[in-house]
Amino acid sequence: MTEYTTEYLSENIERYIPNPDIYKWNQSYYFNFYDREQKTGGFFRIGILENVGEINCFAIFFKDGKPLFTRINMNLPYTAERLDPGITVAGITMRATKSQQTAIVKIETDDFNAELEWDLIHPMGDSIALSKCGEGDAIAKELTYVHPEGFCRVVGDIHLRTGETIHINDKGFRDLSVGPRNWTGLIHYRLAWPIFDNGISCVAVHGITTHGDSYQKILHDGERWLTLEKVEETITYEDDDIGFKHVHWKVWDENGKLYEFTGVPLFRWQFPYDSFMFVEQMMEYTMADGTKGYGMGEGGFSFPWQGNGN
Repeated sequence: MTEYTTEYLSENIERYIPNPDIYKWNQSYYFNFYDREQKTGGFFRIGILENVGEINCFAIFFKDGKPLFTRINMNLPYTAERLDPGITVAGITMRATKSQQTAIVKIETDDFNAELEWDLIHPMGDSIALSKCGEGDAIAKELTYVHPEGFCRVVGDIHLRTGETIHINDKGFRDLSVGPRNWTGLIHYRLAWPIFDNGISCVAVHGITTHGDSYQKILHDGERWLTLEKVEETITYEDDDIGFKHVHWKVWDENGKLYEFTGVPLFRWQFPYDSFMFVEQMMEYTMADGTKGYGMGEGGFSFPWQGNGN
């Protein structure tokens, strides 16, 4: 009988980990990137619900604030493939080439092809463990047991049906997840994943749940991962109450140091998943000293509509 310790889950997180006792047992792989020179970015995920018998996936590319390619499939048949040694779903391939260090994402269709490599700049940090989430924490209990996050150099090529090739060489984000995935336990969440030019990167997630407020909150100062002791955010929404218009985050690390940054969206894409909706936004972030950064600004909303947390 498998003992689902943090150590076991962390070591095998890119491989097949079954758990027949939790109906919505989830393994997922997420990637994003933004190349500022090309003004091109993307978001990619494969989520595996083995006991439900379903896979969900998406691949969204954009350039100059407009879509380049979009593929979203939320209820595909199950496959036993995993990131290690590789998984292909609906023309989207994800493969670990060096365990928890390097991975590729490939898109292969009749009129669009891309192959990009994510290579970690620092070792990944488990935002559940580092955030000191207790057993009663809603994110740790309902959404994931182990959740390593990493900031990466991203390189590769995108080939358009026009014959144009876009060469990518900038930064991006990736995460891994294993555990339950009960989206209905969340009323709303908002997050910021900036990668700044001075080497600082942040994972700030504020979940508003049926059990109260819940957080994933860690920061890499360029040398090591730090726990964030306090997070405050002000989200200004578009008129539809869904998209971010402007964000202002303040986070304090375990030593009491304040990091403050604002953000505005460069691109937005949204899609439903039954009784939940995700809003993916690539943001340009600015620290209080003017340092620029880029990365995700994401929101999630439960149905029936219960508000956006403001």
